[in-house]
Amino acid sequence: MCANFTDDDEGKRVVNANGEEIGIVQSVEGGSVHVDPDPGMADSIKSKLGWGDSDEETYALDEDNVESISDDEVKLRRL
Repeated sequence: MCANFTDDDEGKRVVNANGEEIGIVQSVEGGSVHVDPDPGMADSIKSKLGWGDSDEETYALDEDNVESISDDEVKLRRL
């Protein structure tokens, strides 16, 4: 899927392929999405998303990782 993010996506839950919440869409700027990750999110998932170990508050979400966008959540592909 080629994700087309809009301002309406702000505040949506971001879930992994199993439906587990990993964060919240914090902002959409110029088609780029920034996610506030769940503090308990595993480092392995962060690594697969390219979010590294930095102490940033939000992280950019690569649209290639998005499986679908619904009215209330952004679902990621299986990583």
